[in-house]
Amino acid sequence: MASDLPEGGYLPRDRAWQPDALTPPYKTSVARSPQAPLISFPTSLGEETSPVFPDSIMGPLDNDLILNFAQPGESAIGPRIIVHGRVLDETGRPVPNALVECWQANAGGRYRHKNEGYIAPLDPNFGGCGRTITAEDGSYEFRTVMPGPYPWPNGPNTWRPAHIHFSLFGHGFAQRLITQMYFEGDPLIPLCAIVGALKSQAAVDALTAPLDMDRTVPMDARAYRFDMVLRGRRQTYFENRSEGL
Repeated sequence: MASDLPEGGYLPRDRAWQPDALTPPYKTSVARSPQAPLISFPTSLGEETSPVFPDSIMGPLDNDLILNFAQPGESAIGPRIIVHGRVLDETGRPVPNALVECWQANAGGRYRHKNEGYIAPLDPNFGGCGRTITAEDGSYEFRTVMPGPYPWPNGPNTWRPAHIHFSLFGHGFAQRLITQMYFEGDPLIPLCAIVGALKSQAAVDALTAPLDMDRTVPMDARAYRFDMVLRGRRQTYFENRSEGL
């Protein structure tokens, strides 16, 4: 990634890139958006200096959602995909040793959660979550199934596009960032009120993973690439922190 960093400085945070907290078409934002001026609290030493994620905490199937919840000899149901990419800083440098977690609905659009209200069936061999640690070049990879869209009570007939949630954890508890990834060509993307809260097509594109035919596995899995940029004018939209990392 080419850098447009001014010599000797940092890229300015573009706060206008992020959606407004109060976005009435996204109905739950009305109740969840702040009603008073924000207050900044200093972080503690523990928040700034821990945790550390060694490779030893990873299980052999932690990043394989097709198998990591399946019974022996079984696998998750649905079109198989590979989701891969890199975690980068504002200058395009890789971010190694970051914990990347993901969670998603199954191929029918249903989450494995006790409060799930959608009537699509559960897949007994799909747990819907995984984790990995970025390599020295900032790369990560998950094997999973294509999540299905699902209805949600934002209106009389509203559907979420297929998506995967990501959590990034750096070397401090205060560094956790959360985002979600959509899939190129999904016709539900422009109809979604959450996506509609974004302020530009460029922001939507930054959350949309293109098909990557170079990483597909013939007769097995399609591949999608999703890079996450932590800061600067090219930063990924993070739901829990408007300015990025």
